[in-house]
Amino acid sequence: MKLLAFAVVAALAAPAAAAKYQIDPMHSSVTFTVRHLVTKVHGTFRTVSGTFDYDDAKSKGSAVDVKIDPASVDTNVEKRDAHLKSDAFFDVAKCPEMSFKSTKAFIKNGKGSMTGDLTMHCVTKPVTLALEIGGVTKDPKMGERFGASATGKLNRQDWGVSYGKGMVGDDVNIEIDVEATPAQ
Repeated sequence: MKLLAFAVVAALAAPAAAAKYQIDPMHSSVTFTVRHLVTKVHGTFRTVSGTFDYDDAKSKGSAVDVKIDPASVDTNVEKRDAHLKSDAFFDVAKCPEMSFKSTKAFIKNGKGSMTGDLTMHCVTKPVTLALEIGGVTKDPKMGERFGASATGKLNRQDWGVSYGKGMVGDDVNIEIDVEATPAQ
């Protein structure tokens, strides 16, 4: 009886587990901007999936695991998109997936940062993104929804993407906007 009472007290005292969410690709985007000569080129990756854990009560935690299909790159110019998919840039034949897996996060009052391993062009390197939590809401038609945004800058040379030196900038700005639903 004492063991049962201890188990009940321990269960009630345990912190609530983080909620697990699945990215809704219809309401999420991964975009980038990079300088080309004298202007900026904007692009998006049309295929993104993944899951993450989020606990509003914790300022640390929140595990993220995102997959991006580099073959889904879209800059609104088919010829440029084909070049980006080639071995000069993403080399989608050899490196068919990009991914981001978090290693740590800090969130306070809906803002913070997340560090993780970004794999792109078959190279994995750490990257830190600024994070903003949009919150959780209930949509009358679609149920519970969670939103978050992340932004950052990376140097493409760090991932071995070096084609076009002098024509294409090294700094790539990234913006990720995610809407998610509770994982099933």
